[in-house]
Amino acid sequence: MAYRKLGVDNKHRRSMLANLTKDVIKNGRIITTETRAKEVRKFVDKMITYGKKGDLVSRRKALAFLQNDKEAVKIVFDDLASKYAKRNGGYTRILKLDERRGDDALMVVLELVEE
Repeated sequence: MAYRKLGVDNKHRRSMLANLTKDVIKNGRIITTETRAKEVRKFVDKMITYGKKGDLVSRRKALAFLQNDKEAVKIVFDDLASKYAKRNGGYTRILKLDERRGDDALMVVLELVEE
């Protein structure tokens, strides 16, 4: 699977993506750069798909990726899995904002889609 390097080393990138994924799950939306949002979207969708499967293997995979954050995994498996039970993918949306002032990076809102 091809992925963006995001200008950081592997450990930093993995940790950053896990933290952004946890923030989307817990808060429902985040404001970040466009490239990070496009990368995080993949992982948020994967976590919700794990939640919809609901088996022990999926729960352990979600726990491993989300750095043993039991609160986030509980939200995925209890709330989001039932919320998106009838939806086949496309759990997030990206809304564009203005450029960031310091470096002109395009800022976006990554949020969970409401039914």
